Amino acid sequence: MRSDREREVNQAMISRRRFVKDTAIVGAGITAFPFVFVRPSQAAWAKKTIVHPNVDNLRVVGITDPGMTSDLEPSASWPRQNELINSKAVWENLDRLACTLAKTGDPGQAWRTIFVRPPQKSWSETVVAIKTNHIGVQHTRSAVMARVCHALTDVIGVKATNIHIYDACHGRNMSRDTPFSGLPEGCRIEDQWGASNAYTQVSKPWRGGEDKSECLKYLVNGTVDILINMAMCKGHSSRFGGFTMTLKNHFGTFSPSYGHWVGSGDYLMGINQTPEILGPMDPGSGKVLYPRQQLCMVDALWASEEGPTCGPSHQPNFLAMGVMSPIVDYIVATQFRGERMGWKPDMEATRRMLTDFGYSESDLPNGGDIVAPS
Repeated sequence: MRSDREREVNQAMISRRRFVKDTAIVGAGITAFPFVFVRPSQAAWAKKTIVHPNVDNLRVVGITDPGMTSDLEPSASWPRQNELINSKAVWENLDRLACTLAKTGDPGQAWRTIFVRPPQKSWSETVVAIKTNHIGVQHTRSAVMARVCHALTDVIGVKATNIHIYDACHGRNMSRDTPFSGLPEGCRIEDQWGASNAYTQVSKPWRGGEDKSECLKYLVNGTVDILINMAMCKGHSSRFGGFTMTLKNHFGTFSPSYGHWVGSGDYLMGINQTPEILGPMDPGSGKVLYPRQQLCMVDALWASEEGPTCGPSHQPNFLAMGVMSPIVDYIVATQFRGERMGWKPDMEATRRMLTDFGYSESDLPNGGDIVAPS
């Protein structure tokens, strides 16, 4: 009889032959079919554990400053918005937010606290992906995008050519339609960047599609080291809380099609608990070993109660950031959209953004308020 070790070796050889055969079949049809990569069974994130090691995961900072724009035009087009923006004020306020988030008075130290270098890589080798929302006509303003990119290149030392701005679903003509100005030379506006064409496991509570969904290949295969979530502030279905911000932004990272099925709220929570978003995890504990999504931002210089494809209706001159996506969305939805703007969120769906990640309102610092720079 064969020993256990002999059986293991034999099984490994069989699996290897199957892998080679399957790869050859996929390679033969590569021009006709999407890239196929299914991550092996992976750990589920351990709820309520630390994701970002240097910043309070439950801290959300925000600022309102009418001086970030020169005139009031609530329904201005994207090109006109960029003409109205005071880039210097936007950059200064983003630095102030970074300082408040990182609890330091030095902007350089703040950005160096927020961005964590990947293991065994230099900053010049680090690959950064910035997920922006490109559906409809409300898009990230150039000054906001430029400040974050320059923080990466000028302060951190990331190569501009290693920064990729994408929307894998709605970014088809992004480089043409929203050619962000002021970026470090060499930054890549990737349009769809190949789209969501690599399969990966999706965490509980979602139970559709045999627990797999299409995702951006460069997150599935580990090419991207740092993910930045740069969201808009718009309305959406009550199934998602009545708004679309950082969690929903990843419907342009993962395939959005499953998000319109029954159980779409489960899908929204599931994709945002994957290693593709949070970072690689320890198989035993489910703890994040290295944070991939290191910054979540809401650009509400212009915003709307309705959405997601409509134009802006208001000009709040507001920016917010944090490091934990569901916390950012919950606090901005309740405190900014709800209390300040009067756009009341659907609280049943919104509260899931806390409970599905293991939190409750009582866990939030400052009574769940947005922290303003001093």
